[in-house]
Amino acid sequence: MLGLPRGGVPVAAQVAAALAAPLDIIVVRKLGHPNHPEYAVGAIGEEGARVLTSGAKSLDSHELLRVAAKESAELDRRVRLLRGHRAAEPLSGRTAVIVDDGIATGATAAAACQVARHRGAARVVLAAPVAAREAVMELERVADEVAVVIAPSGFTAVGAWYDDFTPTSDAEVAAILAAV
Repeated sequence: MLGLPRGGVPVAAQVAAALAAPLDIIVVRKLGHPNHPEYAVGAIGEEGARVLTSGAKSLDSHELLRVAAKESAELDRRVRLLRGHRAAEPLSGRTAVIVDDGIATGATAAAACQVARHRGAARVVLAAPVAAREAVMELERVADEVAVVIAPSGFTAVGAWYDDFTPTSDAEVAAILAAV
């Protein structure tokens, strides 16, 4: 079970506990549009993973490199903070179940799939409580299976599907990982 920090880790922890499966993380970062940071133009992840959406075409290469450099520094910081000296859970020949709290564009989920494949996962499953229907269709090309509870056609934002969408902190993620 591989949670995407930060919000996917509490969800993945619940699934891991129910299945008595080991819990780890795959750290990915959304590449937000410089003028609209919540709009993903791509994502990066551990192992050099990189995914660009069609929205990246609206940026010149310098803007994209600047956004990627900033997010790469944050990705490295989170890997050090959340994983520390602990080795990543071995994936070679195993099924990797990647869990997030929701999927909007699918960019970070696709980057996480790249990381899992790079680490040798034999099968990659993406799971989330809610996802945009369009993102699910795209992700079915990069994952062996996409499992979501709700995939509405009128999807606007992940947070719209939660009564409480308070951001999960790095400290909360670290505590969840330390408890397993």
